[in-house]
Amino acid sequence: MTSTPQTATIRPGTTLSANEATAIPPGYKQTEVGVIPEDWGVDCLSRFWDVTDCKHVTAKFVASGYPVASIKEAQSRFVDLTNAKQTTQQFYNLLTEGGRKPVIGDLILSRNATVGEVAQVADWHPPFAMGQDVCLLRRKSPEFSPDFLQAIFRSSIIGNQLSDLMVGSTFKRANVQQIKSFVVPMPGPAEQEAIAEALSDIDELLGSLEKLIAKKRAIKQAAMQQLLTGQIRLPGFSGAWETRRLGEIATFLKGSGLSKADLSLDGKRRCVHYGELFTVYSERITEVLHGTDREGIFFYSIRNDVLMPTSDVTPNGLATASCILASDIIIGGDVLVIRVPESVLNGEFLAYAIKIHRDQVMQLVSGTTVFHLYGRDMANFSFAVPSVAEQTAIAVVLSDMDAEITTLERRRDKTRTVKQGMMQQLLTGRVRLLKSAHAEEVTTC
Repeated sequence: MTSTPQTATIRPGTTLSANEATAIPPGYKQTEVGVIPEDWGVDCLSRFWDVTDCKHVTAKFVASGYPVASIKEAQSRFVDLTNAKQTTQQFYNLLTEGGRKPVIGDLILSRNATVGEVAQVADWHPPFAMGQDVCLLRRKSPEFSPDFLQAIFRSSIIGNQLSDLMVGSTFKRANVQQIKSFVVPMPGPAEQEAIAEALSDIDELLGSLEKLIAKKRAIKQAAMQQLLTGQIRLPGFSGAWETRRLGEIATFLKGSGLSKADLSLDGKRRCVHYGELFTVYSERITEVLHGTDREGIFFYSIRNDVLMPTSDVTPNGLATASCILASDIIIGGDVLVIRVPESVLNGEFLAYAIKIHRDQVMQLVSGTTVFHLYGRDMANFSFAVPSVAEQTAIAVVLSDMDAEITTLERRRDKTRTVKQGMMQQLLTGRVRLLKSAHAEEVTTC
Protein backbone atom coordinates (compact mmCIF):
# COMPACT_ATOMS: atom_id res chain seq x y z
CA MET A 1 0.00 0.00 0.00
CA THR A 2 1.39 3.37 -0.94
CA SER A 3 1.40 6.34 1.40
CA THR A 4 2.14 10.03 1.09
CA PRO A 5 5.10 11.62 2.89
CA GLN A 6 2.72 13.59 5.11
CA THR A 7 0.40 10.94 6.53
CA ALA A 8 0.12 7.17 6.60
CA THR A 9 -3.01 5.19 7.42
CA ILE A 10 -2.87 2.78 10.36
CA ARG A 11 -6.56 1.93 10.62
CA PRO A 12 -9.72 3.70 9.44
CA GLY A 13 -9.90 7.15 10.97
CA THR A 14 -6.36 7.14 12.39
CA THR A 15 -3.30 8.88 10.88
CA LEU A 16 0.32 9.37 11.69
CA SER A 17 1.96 12.76 11.80
CA ALA A 18 4.78 13.54 9.36
CA ASN A 19 7.37 13.03 12.12
CA GLU A 20 5.86 9.68 13.11
CA ALA A 21 5.66 8.58 9.49
CA THR A 22 9.34 9.29 8.93
CA ALA A 23 10.28 7.30 12.06
CA ILE A 24 9.64 3.98 10.28
CA PRO A 25 12.78 1.87 10.68
CA PRO A 26 14.71 0.60 7.66
CA GLY A 27 13.26 -2.58 6.19
CA TYR A 28 9.73 -1.72 7.33
CA LYS A 29 6.74 -0.02 5.73
CA GLN A 30 3.60 1.72 6.92
CA THR A 31 0.36 -0.14 6.13
CA GLU A 32 -3.27 -0.19 7.18
CA VAL A 33 -2.40 -2.56 10.03
CA GLY A 34 0.59 -0.52 11.17
CA VAL A 35 4.32 -0.81 10.53
CA ILE A 36 5.33 -4.23 9.20
CA PRO A 37 8.35 -5.69 7.38
CA GLU A 38 8.75 -4.73 3.73
CA ASP A 39 8.77 -8.36 2.63
CA TRP A 40 5.38 -9.06 4.22
CA GLY A 41 2.21 -8.88 2.19
CA VAL A 42 -0.85 -6.98 3.43
CA ASP A 43 -4.28 -7.07 1.90
CA CYS A 44 -7.90 -7.99 2.40
CA LEU A 45 -8.45 -11.40 3.99
CA SER A 46 -10.18 -12.59 0.81
CA ARG A 47 -6.89 -12.31 -1.12
CA PHE A 48 -5.39 -15.09 0.98
CA TRP A 49 -8.40 -17.01 2.34
CA ASP A 50 -11.80 -17.84 0.84
CA VAL A 51 -14.73 -16.78 3.05
CA THR A 52 -17.94 -18.77 2.62
CA ASP A 53 -21.11 -18.03 4.56
CA CYS A 54 -23.14 -20.76 6.21
CA LYS A 55 -26.21 -22.08 4.46
CA HIS A 56 -29.21 -20.08 5.63
CA VAL A 57 -31.26 -23.16 6.34
CA THR A 58 -32.90 -24.21 9.60
CA ALA A 59 -31.83 -27.79 10.07
CA LYS A 60 -33.85 -30.54 11.69
CA PHE A 61 -32.15 -31.73 14.86
CA VAL A 62 -32.14 -35.37 15.94
CA ALA A 63 -30.79 -37.39 18.86
CA SER A 64 -28.03 -38.97 16.77
CA GLY A 65 -26.64 -37.81 13.46
CA TYR A 66 -24.13 -35.34 12.04
CA PRO A 67 -22.83 -32.60 14.41
CA VAL A 68 -23.66 -28.98 13.56
CA ALA A 69 -21.14 -26.30 14.55
CA SER A 70 -22.54 -22.86 15.34
CA ILE A 71 -21.31 -19.97 17.50
CA LYS A 72 -20.71 -21.88 20.73
CA GLU A 73 -18.66 -24.54 18.94
CA ALA A 74 -16.21 -21.88 17.65
CA GLN A 75 -15.04 -20.52 21.02
CA SER A 76 -11.84 -22.55 21.50
CA ARG A 77 -8.70 -23.35 19.53
CA PHE A 78 -10.38 -26.28 17.80
CA VAL A 79 -14.05 -26.67 16.93
CA ASP A 80 -15.67 -28.22 20.00
CA LEU A 81 -18.40 -30.67 19.00
CA THR A 82 -18.85 -32.14 22.49
CA ASN A 83 -22.32 -30.70 23.00
CA ALA A 84 -23.16 -29.83 19.40
CA LYS A 85 -26.65 -30.47 18.09
CA GLN A 86 -27.06 -33.29 15.56
CA THR A 87 -28.84 -33.31 12.24
CA THR A 88 -29.92 -35.83 9.62
CA GLN A 89 -28.06 -37.04 6.53
CA GLN A 90 -30.45 -35.01 4.33
CA PHE A 91 -29.79 -31.72 6.17
CA TYR A 92 -26.06 -32.50 6.45
CA ASN A 93 -25.90 -32.76 2.64
CA LEU A 94 -27.84 -29.50 2.31
CA LEU A 95 -25.71 -27.58 4.83
CA THR A 96 -22.41 -28.72 3.28
CA GLU A 97 -23.21 -28.17 -0.41
CA GLY A 98 -21.42 -25.48 -2.36
CA GLY A 99 -17.99 -26.14 -0.85
CA ARG A 100 -19.24 -25.79 2.72
CA LYS A 101 -18.03 -29.13 4.03
CA PRO A 102 -15.33 -28.33 6.64
CA VAL A 103 -11.99 -30.00 5.95
CA ILE A 104 -8.64 -30.11 7.75
CA GLY A 105 -7.04 -26.69 7.87
CA ASP A 106 -10.31 -24.75 7.61
CA LEU A 107 -11.42 -22.27 10.24
CA ILE A 108 -14.96 -21.74 11.53
CA LEU A 109 -15.58 -18.06 12.33
CA SER A 110 -18.37 -16.63 14.47
CA ARG A 111 -19.92 -13.61 12.76
CA ASN A 112 -22.67 -12.90 15.29
CA ALA A 113 -22.62 -12.14 19.06
CA THR A 114 -19.04 -13.31 19.71
CA VAL A 115 -17.85 -11.86 16.40
CA GLY A 116 -14.31 -12.84 15.45
CA GLU A 117 -13.99 -16.00 17.54
CA VAL A 118 -12.41 -18.61 15.32
CA ALA A 119 -11.74 -22.34 15.70
CA GLN A 120 -9.76 -24.81 13.62
CA VAL A 121 -10.89 -27.97 11.89
CA ALA A 122 -8.53 -30.85 12.72
CA ASP A 123 -7.92 -34.31 11.30
CA TRP A 124 -9.63 -35.91 14.30
CA HIS A 125 -12.97 -34.17 13.76
CA PRO A 126 -15.82 -36.34 12.49
CA PRO A 127 -17.78 -35.07 9.48
CA PHE A 128 -19.84 -32.05 10.57
CA ALA A 129 -21.73 -29.13 9.08
CA MET A 130 -21.82 -25.40 9.71
CA GLY A 131 -24.91 -24.10 11.47
CA GLN A 132 -26.20 -20.54 11.66
CA ASP A 133 -24.19 -17.35 12.28
CA VAL A 134 -20.78 -18.75 11.31
CA CYS A 135 -18.75 -18.80 8.13
CA LEU A 136 -15.99 -20.97 6.70
CA LEU A 137 -12.45 -19.73 6.08
CA ARG A 138 -10.41 -21.82 3.65
CA ARG A 139 -6.81 -21.03 2.69
CA LYS A 140 -6.07 -20.39 -0.96
CA SER A 141 -2.64 -21.96 -0.60
CA PRO A 142 -1.87 -25.11 1.39
CA GLU A 143 1.24 -23.30 2.64
CA PHE A 144 -0.80 -20.74 4.59
CA SER A 145 -0.96 -21.48 8.31
CA PRO A 146 -4.36 -21.80 10.07
CA ASP A 147 -2.55 -21.25 13.38
CA PHE A 148 -1.13 -17.97 12.11
CA LEU A 149 -4.49 -16.65 10.89
CA GLN A 150 -6.16 -17.74 14.12
CA ALA A 151 -3.55 -15.74 16.04
CA ILE A 152 -4.24 -12.72 13.83
CA PHE A 153 -7.94 -12.95 14.65
CA ARG A 154 -7.15 -13.08 18.35
CA SER A 155 -4.89 -10.03 18.19
CA SER A 156 -5.52 -6.29 18.14
CA ILE A 157 -5.02 -6.34 14.35
CA ILE A 158 -8.53 -7.74 13.89
CA GLY A 159 -9.75 -6.47 17.26
CA ASN A 160 -9.23 -2.85 16.19
CA GLN A 161 -11.04 -3.40 12.90
CA LEU A 162 -13.93 -5.09 14.69
CA SER A 163 -14.16 -2.16 17.12
CA ASP A 164 -14.37 0.27 14.21
CA LEU A 165 -16.99 -1.91 12.56
CA MET A 166 -19.16 -2.10 15.69
CA VAL A 167 -19.19 1.63 16.49
CA GLY A 168 -22.79 2.70 16.99
CA SER A 169 -24.13 -0.84 16.56
CA THR A 170 -26.61 -2.27 19.06
CA PHE A 171 -25.92 -5.84 17.98
CA LYS A 172 -22.52 -7.39 17.35
CA ARG A 173 -22.69 -8.83 13.88
CA ALA A 174 -20.48 -8.92 10.78
CA ASN A 175 -21.52 -9.94 7.30
CA VAL A 176 -19.39 -11.96 4.91
CA GLN A 177 -18.36 -8.97 2.83
CA GLN A 178 -17.10 -7.16 5.93
CA ILE A 179 -15.14 -10.24 6.96
CA LYS A 180 -13.61 -10.53 3.51
CA SER A 181 -12.52 -6.90 3.81
CA PHE A 182 -10.58 -7.37 7.06
CA VAL A 183 -7.00 -6.27 6.39
CA VAL A 184 -4.38 -8.79 7.46
CA PRO A 185 -0.57 -8.92 7.30
CA MET A 186 0.85 -11.98 5.60
CA PRO A 187 4.50 -13.04 5.91
CA GLY A 188 5.86 -15.91 3.87
CA PRO A 189 4.67 -19.44 4.69
CA ALA A 190 7.83 -20.42 6.61
CA GLU A 191 7.60 -17.33 8.80
CA GLN A 192 3.88 -17.92 9.37
CA GLU A 193 4.72 -21.39 10.67
CA ALA A 194 7.56 -20.12 12.86
CA ILE A 195 5.33 -17.46 14.43
CA ALA A 196 2.48 -19.93 14.91
CA GLU A 197 4.84 -22.45 16.54
CA ALA A 198 6.19 -19.86 18.99
CA LEU A 199 2.69 -18.82 20.00
CA SER A 200 1.59 -22.45 20.17
CA ASP A 201 4.41 -23.21 22.62
CA ILE A 202 3.26 -20.49 25.00
CA ASP A 203 -0.35 -21.65 24.57
CA GLU A 204 0.75 -25.13 25.64
CA LEU A 205 2.44 -23.65 28.69
CA LEU A 206 -0.74 -21.77 29.56
CA GLY A 207 -2.77 -24.92 29.07
CA SER A 208 -0.51 -26.95 31.34
CA LEU A 209 -0.70 -24.23 34.01
CA GLU A 210 -4.50 -24.18 33.80
CA LYS A 211 -4.62 -27.96 34.20
CA LEU A 212 -2.22 -27.84 37.15
CA ILE A 213 -4.26 -25.09 38.83
CA ALA A 214 -7.45 -27.10 38.32
CA LYS A 215 -5.74 -30.19 39.79
CA LYS A 216 -4.48 -28.25 42.82
CA ARG A 217 -7.94 -26.77 43.40
CA ALA A 218 -9.48 -30.24 43.29
CA ILE A 219 -6.89 -31.53 45.77
CA LYS A 220 -7.62 -28.58 48.07
CA GLN A 221 -11.37 -29.19 47.84
CA ALA A 222 -10.89 -32.84 48.79
CA ALA A 223 -8.56 -31.87 51.65
CA MET A 224 -11.10 -29.36 52.96
CA GLN A 225 -13.84 -31.96 52.94
CA GLN A 226 -11.70 -34.48 54.81
CA LEU A 227 -9.88 -32.20 57.26
CA LEU A 228 -12.78 -29.92 58.19
CA THR A 229 -15.09 -32.83 59.00
CA GLY A 230 -12.55 -34.94 60.87
CA GLN A 231 -12.54 -37.73 58.26
CA ILE A 232 -8.74 -37.41 58.23
CA ARG A 233 -6.82 -36.18 61.27
CA LEU A 234 -3.47 -34.46 61.17
CA PRO A 235 -0.60 -36.20 63.00
CA GLY A 236 -0.52 -35.52 66.74
CA PHE A 237 -4.24 -34.81 67.16
CA SER A 238 -6.90 -37.06 68.62
CA GLY A 239 -10.09 -36.79 70.63
CA ALA A 240 -13.69 -36.15 69.68
CA TRP A 241 -14.89 -33.02 67.92
CA GLU A 242 -17.78 -31.01 69.33
CA THR A 243 -20.68 -29.84 67.18
CA ARG A 244 -21.28 -26.15 67.90
CA ARG A 245 -23.90 -23.66 66.88
CA LEU A 246 -22.22 -20.46 65.70
CA GLY A 247 -24.61 -18.26 67.68
CA GLU A 248 -23.28 -19.81 70.91
CA ILE A 249 -19.72 -18.60 70.39
CA ALA A 250 -19.82 -15.62 68.01
CA THR A 251 -20.94 -12.00 67.95
CA PHE A 252 -22.53 -10.71 64.74
CA LEU A 253 -21.83 -7.16 63.58
CA LYS A 254 -22.21 -5.13 60.38
CA GLY A 255 -19.84 -2.98 58.37
CA SER A 256 -20.72 0.62 57.55
CA GLY A 257 -21.31 2.48 54.27
CA LEU A 258 -18.49 2.49 51.74
CA SER A 259 -19.21 2.82 48.02
CA LYS A 260 -17.08 1.38 45.24
CA ALA A 261 -16.31 4.96 44.17
CA ASP A 262 -14.60 5.52 47.54
CA LEU A 263 -11.94 2.89 46.77
CA SER A 264 -8.47 3.58 45.42
CA LEU A 265 -5.25 1.61 45.28
CA ASP A 266 -3.32 4.31 47.14
CA GLY A 267 -6.00 5.39 49.65
CA LYS A 268 -4.43 6.12 53.03
CA ARG A 269 -6.84 3.97 55.07
CA ARG A 270 -7.08 0.31 54.04
CA CYS A 271 -10.61 -0.96 53.46
CA VAL A 272 -12.67 -3.93 52.24
CA HIS A 273 -15.74 -3.37 50.06
CA TYR A 274 -18.41 -6.09 50.12
CA GLY A 275 -18.13 -6.66 46.36
CA GLU A 276 -14.51 -7.72 46.81
CA LEU A 277 -15.64 -10.69 48.90
CA PHE A 278 -17.09 -12.14 45.68
CA THR A 279 -14.30 -11.25 43.27
CA VAL A 280 -11.00 -10.58 45.04
CA TYR A 281 -10.61 -12.36 48.34
CA SER A 282 -10.66 -16.06 49.17
CA GLU A 283 -10.96 -17.67 52.60
CA ARG A 284 -8.13 -15.61 54.08
CA ILE A 285 -7.28 -11.95 53.62
CA THR A 286 -3.58 -11.35 54.20
CA GLU A 287 -3.18 -8.29 51.98
CA VAL A 288 -5.84 -5.60 51.66
CA LEU A 289 -5.71 -4.29 48.11
CA HIS A 290 -7.66 -1.04 48.36
CA GLY A 291 -7.85 2.00 50.56
CA THR A 292 -9.98 5.11 50.88
CA ASP A 293 -9.38 8.77 51.56
CA ARG A 294 -12.99 9.38 52.52
CA GLU A 295 -13.53 10.92 55.91
CA GLY A 296 -16.18 9.67 58.32
CA ILE A 297 -17.06 7.23 61.06
CA PHE A 298 -16.30 3.68 59.99
CA PHE A 299 -16.46 0.14 61.27
CA TYR A 300 -13.00 -1.38 61.80
CA SER A 301 -11.92 -5.00 61.80
CA ILE A 302 -10.26 -6.99 64.55
CA ARG A 303 -7.83 -9.73 63.52
CA ASN A 304 -9.66 -13.07 63.17
CA ASP A 305 -12.97 -11.49 62.07
CA VAL A 306 -14.81 -13.48 59.41
CA LEU A 307 -16.52 -11.42 56.70
CA MET A 308 -19.52 -12.48 54.62
CA PRO A 309 -21.55 -10.52 52.03
CA THR A 310 -25.13 -9.95 53.20
CA SER A 311 -26.88 -9.45 49.86
CA ASP A 312 -26.62 -10.65 46.27
CA VAL A 313 -28.83 -11.19 43.25
CA THR A 314 -28.13 -14.93 43.45
CA PRO A 315 -28.10 -16.95 46.69
CA ASN A 316 -25.01 -18.99 45.81
CA GLY A 317 -22.67 -16.02 46.22
CA LEU A 318 -23.66 -15.61 49.85
CA ALA A 319 -21.94 -18.84 50.91
CA THR A 320 -18.67 -16.90 50.81
CA ALA A 321 -16.52 -16.17 53.84
CA SER A 322 -13.11 -14.55 54.33
CA CYS A 323 -11.06 -14.30 57.52
CA ILE A 324 -9.23 -10.99 57.78
CA LEU A 325 -5.84 -11.30 59.42
CA ALA A 326 -5.36 -7.62 60.25
CA SER A 327 -7.00 -5.20 62.67
CA ASP A 328 -8.10 -1.62 62.01
CA ILE A 329 -9.22 -2.26 58.44
CA ILE A 330 -12.36 -0.37 57.37
CA ILE A 331 -15.20 -2.80 56.61
CA GLY A 332 -17.83 -1.48 54.20
CA GLY A 333 -21.59 -1.83 54.33
CA ASP A 334 -23.47 -5.02 53.35
CA VAL A 335 -20.78 -7.04 55.13
CA LEU A 336 -21.64 -9.38 57.98
CA VAL A 337 -18.81 -9.48 60.51
CA ILE A 338 -18.57 -12.66 62.58
CA ARG A 339 -16.39 -11.94 65.60
CA VAL A 340 -14.98 -14.71 67.77
CA PRO A 341 -11.87 -14.55 70.03
CA GLU A 342 -8.92 -16.52 68.63
CA SER A 343 -8.79 -18.40 71.92
CA VAL A 344 -12.18 -19.91 71.05
CA LEU A 345 -12.25 -20.27 67.26
CA ASN A 346 -9.72 -19.84 64.45
CA GLY A 347 -11.33 -17.51 61.90
CA GLU A 348 -9.63 -19.17 58.95
CA PHE A 349 -10.99 -22.54 60.07
CA LEU A 350 -14.49 -21.02 60.23
CA ALA A 351 -14.18 -19.45 56.76
CA TYR A 352 -13.13 -22.79 55.27
CA ALA A 353 -15.93 -24.58 57.16
CA ILE A 354 -18.55 -22.18 55.78
CA LYS A 355 -17.35 -22.96 52.27
CA ILE A 356 -17.68 -26.73 52.57
CA HIS A 357 -21.06 -26.39 54.30
CA ARG A 358 -22.44 -24.07 51.61
CA ASP A 359 -25.63 -26.17 51.30
CA GLN A 360 -26.41 -25.40 54.94
CA VAL A 361 -25.76 -21.69 54.34
CA MET A 362 -28.16 -21.77 51.38
CA GLN A 363 -30.91 -22.93 53.74
CA LEU A 364 -30.34 -19.83 55.87
CA VAL A 365 -30.65 -17.33 53.00
CA SER A 366 -33.88 -15.34 52.59
CA GLY A 367 -35.34 -13.29 49.75
CA THR A 368 -36.70 -13.71 46.21
CA THR A 369 -35.37 -11.03 43.83
CA VAL A 370 -32.46 -9.95 46.03
CA PHE A 371 -31.20 -12.51 48.52
CA HIS A 372 -30.03 -11.68 52.04
CA LEU A 373 -28.05 -13.30 54.83
CA TYR A 374 -28.20 -11.83 58.33
CA GLY A 375 -26.42 -12.46 61.61
CA ARG A 376 -29.55 -14.02 63.07
CA ASP A 377 -29.45 -16.50 60.17
CA MET A 378 -25.78 -17.45 60.57
CA ALA A 379 -26.35 -17.86 64.32
CA ASN A 380 -28.04 -21.16 63.36
CA PHE A 381 -25.04 -22.39 61.37
CA SER A 382 -23.68 -25.53 63.05
CA PHE A 383 -20.37 -27.29 62.44
CA ALA A 384 -17.92 -29.71 64.05
CA VAL A 385 -15.15 -28.01 66.02
CA PRO A 386 -11.88 -29.57 67.24
CA SER A 387 -9.46 -27.94 69.66
CA VAL A 388 -8.12 -24.49 68.71
CA ALA A 389 -4.69 -26.05 68.17
CA GLU A 390 -6.10 -28.53 65.64
CA GLN A 391 -8.19 -25.79 64.00
CA THR A 392 -5.04 -23.75 63.52
CA ALA A 393 -3.07 -26.70 62.16
CA ILE A 394 -5.83 -27.45 59.63
CA ALA A 395 -5.98 -23.78 58.61
CA VAL A 396 -2.21 -23.76 58.04
CA VAL A 397 -2.40 -26.82 55.75
CA LEU A 398 -5.21 -25.30 53.70
CA SER A 399 -3.62 -21.84 53.56
CA ASP A 400 -0.39 -23.41 52.29
CA MET A 401 -2.43 -25.00 49.51
CA ASP A 402 -4.00 -21.61 48.79
CA ALA A 403 -0.56 -20.01 48.61
CA GLU A 404 0.61 -22.63 46.11
CA ILE A 405 -2.49 -22.06 43.95
CA THR A 406 -2.01 -18.29 44.14
CA THR A 407 1.61 -18.65 43.01
CA LEU A 408 0.50 -20.74 40.03
CA GLU A 409 -2.25 -18.25 39.16
CA ARG A 410 0.25 -15.39 39.19
CA ARG A 411 2.57 -17.38 36.96
CA ARG A 412 -0.33 -18.06 34.59
CA ASP A 413 -1.32 -14.38 34.54
CA LYS A 414 2.28 -13.34 33.90
CA THR A 415 2.48 -15.88 31.06
CA ARG A 416 -0.68 -14.42 29.55
CA THR A 417 0.89 -10.98 29.65
CA VAL A 418 4.03 -12.32 28.01
CA LYS A 419 1.89 -13.94 25.32
CA GLN A 420 0.15 -10.64 24.59
CA GLY A 421 3.52 -8.97 24.19
CA MET A 422 4.75 -11.78 21.95
CA MET A 423 1.67 -11.50 19.75
CA GLN A 424 2.15 -7.76 19.37
CA GLN A 425 5.83 -8.21 18.46
CA LEU A 426 5.59 -11.30 16.25
CA LEU A 427 2.35 -10.58 14.38
CA THR A 428 3.61 -7.17 13.29
CA GLY A 429 7.15 -8.34 12.48
CA ARG A 430 8.80 -6.13 15.11
CA VAL A 431 10.58 -9.29 16.19
CA ARG A 432 11.56 -11.59 13.33
CA LEU A 433 12.00 -15.32 13.82
CA LEU A 434 13.25 -15.67 10.26
CA LYS A 435 13.15 -13.75 7.00
CA SER A 436 10.57 -14.59 4.37
CA ALA A 437 12.16 -16.31 1.41
CA HIS A 438 10.30 -14.14 -1.09
CA ALA A 439 8.76 -10.71 -0.78
CA GLU A 440 5.03 -10.69 -1.43
CA GLU A 441 3.40 -8.26 -3.82
CA VAL A 442 1.35 -5.72 -1.86
CA THR A 443 -1.98 -4.54 -3.18
CA THR A 444 -4.75 -2.47 -1.66
CA CYS A 445 -8.29 -3.56 -0.83
